[in-house]
Amino acid sequence: MRLRSGVFASSCLLVQALGVALFLRGFFPVPVRSVPRREARADPPAEPAPPGPGMVSNWTKIPPPLFRKVVIVLIDALRDDFVFGSKGKQFMPYTTQVVERGTSYSFIAEAKPPTVTMPRIKALMTGSIPGFIDVVVNLNSPALLDDNLIWQAKTAGKRIIFYGDDTWVKLFPKHFVEYDGTTSFFVSDFTEVDDNVTRHLDRVLKREDWDILILHYLGLDHIGHMTGPNSPLVGPKLREMDNILKKIHISLLSKEEVSLPNLLVVCGDHGMSETGSHGGSSEGEVHTPLLFISSAFEKRNAPLAHPEHVQQTDLASTLAIGLGLPISRNSVGNLILPVVGGKSMREQLRFVHLNGFQLSRLLKENTPAYEKDPGYEQFKIAEKSHGNWIKLYLEGNNSEILLNLGKKVLKQYLEALKTLSSSLSKQVAQYDMYSMMVGTVIIMEVLLLLLLSVPKALSKRAEFEVPLSPPLFSLLFYLMCLMLCAVHVIVCTSAESLCYFCSMSWLTAVGVMMLISALMCGILSTIAKIFENSRLPLKNPTVSSSNWSEIDVLILAGTIGHVLSLGASSFIEEEHQTWYFLINTLCLVLCPELCRNNFLLKECDPQHNTNVRQNFESIGETSECKNIDIPPASNSKLGKATSSSEFIKGSDKWMSLATPWMILICCRLLRSLNQTGVQWAHRPDFGHWLTSSEHKSELSFLAAVSLLMIFFLVQRRCSVVSKIAMALGLLGVYSYRAAIGNVIFPWQHGGKDISK
Repeated sequence: MRLRSGVFASSCLLVQALGVALFLRGFFPVPVRSVPRREARADPPAEPAPPGPGMVSNWTKIPPPLFRKVVIVLIDALRDDFVFGSKGKQFMPYTTQVVERGTSYSFIAEAKPPTVTMPRIKALMTGSIPGFIDVVVNLNSPALLDDNLIWQAKTAGKRIIFYGDDTWVKLFPKHFVEYDGTTSFFVSDFTEVDDNVTRHLDRVLKREDWDILILHYLGLDHIGHMTGPNSPLVGPKLREMDNILKKIHISLLSKEEVSLPNLLVVCGDHGMSETGSHGGSSEGEVHTPLLFISSAFEKRNAPLAHPEHVQQTDLASTLAIGLGLPISRNSVGNLILPVVGGKSMREQLRFVHLNGFQLSRLLKENTPAYEKDPGYEQFKIAEKSHGNWIKLYLEGNNSEILLNLGKKVLKQYLEALKTLSSSLSKQVAQYDMYSMMVGTVIIMEVLLLLLLSVPKALSKRAEFEVPLSPPLFSLLFYLMCLMLCAVHVIVCTSAESLCYFCSMSWLTAVGVMMLISALMCGILSTIAKIFENSRLPLKNPTVSSSNWSEIDVLILAGTIGHVLSLGASSFIEEEHQTWYFLINTLCLVLCPELCRNNFLLKECDPQHNTNVRQNFESIGETSECKNIDIPPASNSKLGKATSSSEFIKGSDKWMSLATPWMILICCRLLRSLNQTGVQWAHRPDFGHWLTSSEHKSELSFLAAVSLLMIFFLVQRRCSVVSKIAMALGLLGVYSYRAAIGNVIFPWQHGGKDISK
C-alpha cells in the first residue's frame, strides 16, 4: 500500500498516542476511593453484637471528643533529626525537654513519595496516599473533594482557623472561619514568610472562639532549598520554632478545663535531602517527626531512646478519633493507639473497631476478592472476639479474665488494622505492569517502523510503500494474534490485582492484539525488503558506498544513550555528567580523525581524487540548473583545487589539531566554575570563590572585561545609535550589580554605599 509521508506519520502518531495512553494508565494507578464526600456521613457502625439471644450493645454513636482544642503546627521540611538528633538538643531545648520528660508521645512519621507539599497535606488530612500525578497539580492545587478531616470538622460545627502556606486555602476553600495565606514561591524569604504566621498568635491564643488552629511555617523549607540542611541558618530557625511551640504549649495549659484537655500536634509534611531538596524517597526526605503533646498523657520518667515508626497517613484517623469525628472514608491509616491508651478498655476497643470497620469497607469497595484478604479475615475474627468480650462486660464480669480477653482482642484488632492498611497501600502504589508492557510494545514497534522508513520519508519522493498487505494475509500474522490472545487470557485470569487492560471488552483487546501483530509483521517485512535491496548490484559503487566513521558511530551511540538515560530520575538530576562524558569522548575521537585527514591523506589516493572530481562536477551541474554563470573548470584548475583541498596549510593543520584540546580545557574550566546537580552542589567551586566578599575586586574585574568583550565583538556590525544603546545597556548591567553589592565601582571611595 502506497502512502504519502504525511499520512504515514499521522497514522504512526495516532497509534503512538494509543500506546502512550495505555502506558500512562498503568503508570498512574487509580487511587483507592470510596463513596463521594456528600455520601460519606453515614451512620457509624455499632459495637459487635454479643453472641446469644436478646443481647444488644447500647453503643451505636461516634465516641465523644477526647480533646477540647487542637493546635496543629506543621513545619515545612522538618526532618526527624532536627528534633530527635543533635540539632534538636542544641536549638530546640524546650521541645526536647517535653519529648524526653514531658507529657507527650513522639513518633517518626514515614511519608510516601512524592515528598512535595500538596500531596503530603492530602495524606495528612485524608489518610490516603496521593500518587505521582499529584506532582503535576502541585503548582495549582485544586479544591480537595475527597472526604477529609477538615470537611468532617466543618460539617460537625468545628470552628477552624488557619495561617500559613496558601495551599491549604486552595485545597479547603470556605472551610476556615479565619485565614491568612502566604505564598511559598519566594524561596529567598526566610523571615517574613514565618512572621506573617506568628503575628496572629498572641491575639488568637487569647480567644475562645475556635476549636482547631492550623499553622504552616515555610521558612525552614526555604532555607533548605537555598543553602541545605547543614546551613548556619537552620539553627536560628529551629530556635524560632522552639519558642513558638513553647508559647503555644504554655497558652494551652493555662486555658485547660478539667473535663477535656487540649492537644498540640507538631509535624512536618516532608523532610529534606542532604542538598536541601525534596520530592524523592531518601531517608531524610521521608522521615519527619510527629509529636502529640497534652496533659492527658502520662509524664515520662526517662528519655526517649528510639521513637516508634508510624505512617504519615495515621494522623488523620488519630485526629478524627480525638475530635469525635468519623474517620475519612478513603483513609488507609491506623489509629495511633498510645494517644488513646489512657481510656478504658471498652473505649479503646470501640476506637479500633471503628478504624477496622472503615478499612474493611474501603477494601470491600475496591477489591473484588476482598473476603480472601488476610486483613479482612483477621478483622472478622477480632470482631467475633470483641462480641464475646462485650457479652462478659454486659454481664458485669470484672475479673482478670475480662482484662486478659480485652488485651487479646486489642492485639487482634491491631494486627488486622496493620494488614488491612498494608493491602490498601499496596493497591495504591502498585503499578499496572501488564498495561504498561502493552503500551511499551506498541510505542517501540511504531518507533522501529519510523526508523526503518526514515530514508524513504526523507527522499525527494514524499511517498513510499508500506508493506501492509502481505503481513495481513500471512500465516505469521494469525499465529502472532493467537499467541497474544492466549497470553492475554492467561494474564487476566491469573492476575490477583485489578488490571485496566483486562477490564476492557474482549473485542477491544483482540483489536489491540491484531494491531501489535500487524506492526510486528510490517517491521519484519520492511527489514526483509531492506536486506533484499542491499543484495542488488549498485550502479555506481564509487559514489554510493559510504563507510561509517568512528565519529558517526559515537554520535549515534551517544544520542541513543542520552535518550535512554532520561528514563531514570538519577540520570536526569545529573544530566550534566552525561554531557561532560559525551563532549570529552567526542573531542578525543576527533584527534585521530584530524590526524588522519591532515597528515595521512595522500595525493595519489585515487578514491579521494575521484570523489573530489565528482563533487566539482556536481557543483557545475547545480550551477547550470540554477542559471548561475560559472566558468568551466579546466583540468589545471581542477588539479589546483584538488591539491588545495587535500593539503591544508601548516598553520591551519596545527590549529585544527589544537582545537579539541582547547575545547577540553575550556570544558574543564566551565565544570569548575559551578558545581551543579543534586549530589555535588554543596562542594566549593570557582563560582563560590568569586562571589565571596574577599574576592569582590576579582569578580568586578572579570565582569567588566566580559562586558567590554561583548561590546567590542558585537559593535562592528552595529550602527552608531545601536552602539550607544548597547554601551548604555551594558553599563546599566554593571551598575545594577554594583548597586546590589555584587561588584564594586572603580571610583567607589572607602566603605561608602552607592545609591541604587
